Amino acid sequence: MLRRVGVPLLTAVLAASLIMPSAVAAPAFPTTIALPNGFQPEGIAIGPGPVAYLGSLADGSIYRASLITGRGTIVSEGPGTPSVGLKTDARGRLFVSGGAAGDARVVDTRTGKILKSYQLASGESFVNDVVLTRSAAWFTDSLNQVLYKLPLRHGKLPDRAVTVPITGDLVYQDGFNANGIARTPDGEGLLVVQSNTGQLFRVSTSGVSTRVELADALTNGDGLLLRGRTLYVVQNRLNTVAVLRLDHSASSARVVDRLTDERFDVPTTVGAFGGRLYLPNARFNTPPEPTTPYQVVAIRP
Repeated sequence: MLRRVGVPLLTAVLAASLIMPSAVAAPAFPTTIALPNGFQPEGIAIGPGPVAYLGSLADGSIYRASLITGRGTIVSEGPGTPSVGLKTDARGRLFVSGGAAGDARVVDTRTGKILKSYQLASGESFVNDVVLTRSAAWFTDSLNQVLYKLPLRHGKLPDRAVTVPITGDLVYQDGFNANGIARTPDGEGLLVVQSNTGQLFRVSTSGVSTRVELADALTNGDGLLLRGRTLYVVQNRLNTVAVLRLDHSASSARVVDRLTDERFDVPTTVGAFGGRLYLPNARFNTPPEPTTPYQVVAIRP
């Protein structure tokens, strides 16, 4: 049939196909994503692809949201204990910090099945955040001066975690200490923010900590996100994201910007996709109820 269409008509058909409005137009990525009422989000992990995973402080459930449409669903029912910091890997695994339960677990993002659980601490603890490096998953504990390491030899989940004491400049005080964690730009160490002092530290994989030279305090520092040599530090109760420029070894840094948004309501951490930053509002100043609304807010850095 195509050979019977004259050139002018064929040209018109092709031109029309290029301006069809809704069928071929790229979908809009919403800048506010509603979460289930009463969800109490804290951590966010993005990817692979335009998908975000949120963890619930209320019961530990994992919610998966499309960044394209803003719609989502619970993909893993919680164990009844919190889900705090989150990270995904290219194998479709979600690493989950367990907060006051003192544990961590690894969830299959496709099925929601728990692949492995780890009891990291006994007694009082708060396993707060997690970062993935080439060879391990590293977790902070805001109440105990240690890091927890899951060695990932060839990507395989280990049978048990390794406890790494933190020594050097980072000294725990009353309140919440080590919180957000990220890799250093050179990939050789870790960056950890101490919430109660507002200080940033470089920590070696053996646990030796050195304070990063920084003129500004990162008060209420929470989640961290590294992009090149730019480090985003969420200052939760200040409703601010501090933007830092690091030197290559992360021995010094300077604040180059501070991001705010009228929609912020105690954001706790940050993920990135498509030139946007995505932050869950934990709303810690609002008493949580089953009907309390929660959102993820997207901003341009």
